[in-house]
Amino acid sequence: MRHFSTLLASGAMALVLATSCATNSGSQEVTLKDAFKDKFLIGVAINNNQAWGRDSLGTAMVKKHFNAVVAENEMKCERLHPKENEFFWDNADRFVQFAEENGMYPVGHCLIWHSQCAPWFFVDEKGGQVDAETLKNRMRDHIYAVVGRYKGRIKGWDVVNEAIVEDGSYRNSKFYQILGEEFIPLAFQFAHEADPDAELYYNDYGMNVAGRRDAVVKMVNDLKSRGLRIDAIGMQGHMGMDYPTYEEFETSLKAFAGTGCKVNISEWDMSALPTLTHSANVSDTVAFRKSLNPYPDSLPSEVSAQWNERMAGVLEVLLRNADSIDRVIAWGVSDGDSWKNGWPVPGRKDYPLLIDRNYELKPFLQDVIASSQESK
Repeated sequence: MRHFSTLLASGAMALVLATSCATNSGSQEVTLKDAFKDKFLIGVAINNNQAWGRDSLGTAMVKKHFNAVVAENEMKCERLHPKENEFFWDNADRFVQFAEENGMYPVGHCLIWHSQCAPWFFVDEKGGQVDAETLKNRMRDHIYAVVGRYKGRIKGWDVVNEAIVEDGSYRNSKFYQILGEEFIPLAFQFAHEADPDAELYYNDYGMNVAGRRDAVVKMVNDLKSRGLRIDAIGMQGHMGMDYPTYEEFETSLKAFAGTGCKVNISEWDMSALPTLTHSANVSDTVAFRKSLNPYPDSLPSEVSAQWNERMAGVLEVLLRNADSIDRVIAWGVSDGDSWKNGWPVPGRKDYPLLIDRNYELKPFLQDVIASSQESK
């Protein structure tokens, strides 16, 4: 039994249902992109199997329900630019083609990120760390090549990813070690030069944390004061059953909107598993291993109900702030695709996405669509 009918009846949800009903007459099935029409784009991160059609059911769900896409991995430096003078474009090209063939808004992810950056980026010919001028030139060359190839086709770019830590300080990445804070404005400058019409974004996780939130607001305002283009702030929506609170999440969303930028919910998923802590008792190894992977076969109905109710609550926050949000993007098509599987422990099975392993929408979204159809 579902326990979130009161959420569906609330003002913000009623508004999105009314909008979808007004734009979907007759017997045509309502999809997610119909339901959220005039609110925000609803998107998804896709992998090669979906882009190339090898996951036919996943590809069909993407085409049916979503109007924005991001490449989960294929535009990251280690995949796209594995050696200094060597690019591998095939999968990124296919991603862009897929978006164009299906009338979807393509987002490029990501240009500058310390993780999944090709190792050569920071090393000179002698194996030592490169100097500041060399790294600056490599950043420019990489950004010009990637953004330039898709100029006019990729509509928006995650320019810098995950550069701020929880206490508000800069992450001690190689980019920061070599160039200091200046690597961020340089990245935005180069991206804008490569495609003056493309939207540019800063993207990070744990954006409900006050230290990171305040530092990102300051950084964005500093970029704006220097005349640099930044269009939106990406709030990675990686959530758990016990974090963040709705209030924390909404406070940050409003703070980011206060910069004058739009907000992208850029990587939405919610783990259905208990949050791991370092204080777990490991004296009973068998019990501990079981606790790490509590639902290896399926998600219990009571946990599924709790998960759906919490996701409905997050959706309520998003709808309440829809004027500030450009797009909401789920980080993977179905539960089987999620990076949460096998993380942080090999073999761990999670259920964090909008679509289950049978390629069915989760109940909280089924209720949105059912209510839309019933109200026609």
